[in-house]
Amino acid sequence: MRYSLFGKTGYNVSSLGFGAMNLPGVPLEQAREALNYALDHGINYIDTAAAYRNSEEIIGETISHRRSEYFLATKTNKRDYKTAKEEIERSLERMKTDTIDLLQIHYVNFVKDYKQAMGEDGAYLAALEAKRAGKIRFIGITGHRPELLARWVSKGDFDQVLFHLNLAQPFALEELIPEATRQHMGKVAMKPLSGGFIQPVDKAIRYPYSQDVNVIISGMVSVDEVKENIAAMEREVGDLERAELEQLAHKLGEHNCRRCNYCSCPLDIKIPDVMITSKIRDHFGLLPKGNGFYERLQDKIVACADYEPCREKPLCEQECPYHLPMASVIRKSIAYTG
Repeated sequence: MRYSLFGKTGYNVSSLGFGAMNLPGVPLEQAREALNYALDHGINYIDTAAAYRNSEEIIGETISHRRSEYFLATKTNKRDYKTAKEEIERSLERMKTDTIDLLQIHYVNFVKDYKQAMGEDGAYLAALEAKRAGKIRFIGITGHRPELLARWVSKGDFDQVLFHLNLAQPFALEELIPEATRQHMGKVAMKPLSGGFIQPVDKAIRYPYSQDVNVIISGMVSVDEVKENIAAMEREVGDLERAELEQLAHKLGEHNCRRCNYCSCPLDIKIPDVMITSKIRDHFGLLPKGNGFYERLQDKIVACADYEPCREKPLCEQECPYHLPMASVIRKSIAYTG
C-alpha cells in the first residue's frame, strides 16, 4: 500500500480509502468483516457522511475499538450554523469517538450553497468552533463542480477537497488538482468506478491511482471487494500505462458531464448516469449495476422522445451550466435499452 503526506495535516494516509456509503445495504457482520479486513491490510482512511443512512453507526459499532488505526472523515450537508453543529455532535456519538479527523462541508455545487455555508451563520462557523474545541481536526469541502471548487479552495479556508476523478470524469485535472496542490491540501478522489458503471475494475482504479491525489475512495461492502481494490494498486503505474490511461480518459470524458445535478427531468431520468455511461458502454460495456440501470430506466428513456414540453427546448438542457446536448444523448440510448 502506498502512503502519502495528507496536505498540511501531518498524517500519512493510504492511497486506497474505504468508502462506507453502501455499508447500510449489507448485513452488519459483512460490514464488520470488510472494515476490519481493510484495516488489517493497510487501509487507514475511512470515509462516510451523516447523510449515508446509518453508515456512521456501523463504523461506530464495528471499528471504534480500533480508532487509533484510521483517519476518520465524515461530512455534513447542512448549510447553517445551528443544524451543522447539531449534526457534528450526532456524528461524534454515532461513530463513538471524541474526535473526527476531517469534517467536510458536503455537496457544495451551487454558489448560493457556498455563500450560505461560509456566511456568518453558516456551517463553516460550526466546523471552526468544533475544531477549536478539539472535536474535529481538519475541515474540507466536497462537490461536483471542479472549476467552482478550484475557485473556492484558492481562498485558503480548507485543508482538504473531495472530487470526482475516474476514466469517465477526468475534469478535476484541469484546474482543481493543480490549485489544491498549490494550497498544500489533502486531495481525495471519489467514484473511481463512477458509481459502479466503469469496467474493468483494475483499469478504473489505476487511472486515479496514476494521478496526483492522496486517497482514492472506493465504495466497498465485502472482503472480496477490498481484496480486488487493493490488488489494483499492488504495482505503480509506469509512464506507458499512464499515457494509455490518460488517452482513454480523454475519450471517455467526451460526454463532458460533471454530475453536478443541475439538470432535473420531469420523467425522473437519471441524466448524469446516462451522459457518463454514453461513452463507457461503447468501449467496455457496463458492469451489472450499469446494465440494471438501463433495464429499470427503459420506459422512461423511451418516453423522453415524445415528451411534449421538451420537444422544442428540452428542460434539462436549459439548466445545464455546460450546455450539453442531453436530450439527444438520452434518445440515442434507447437502442441500448433494447
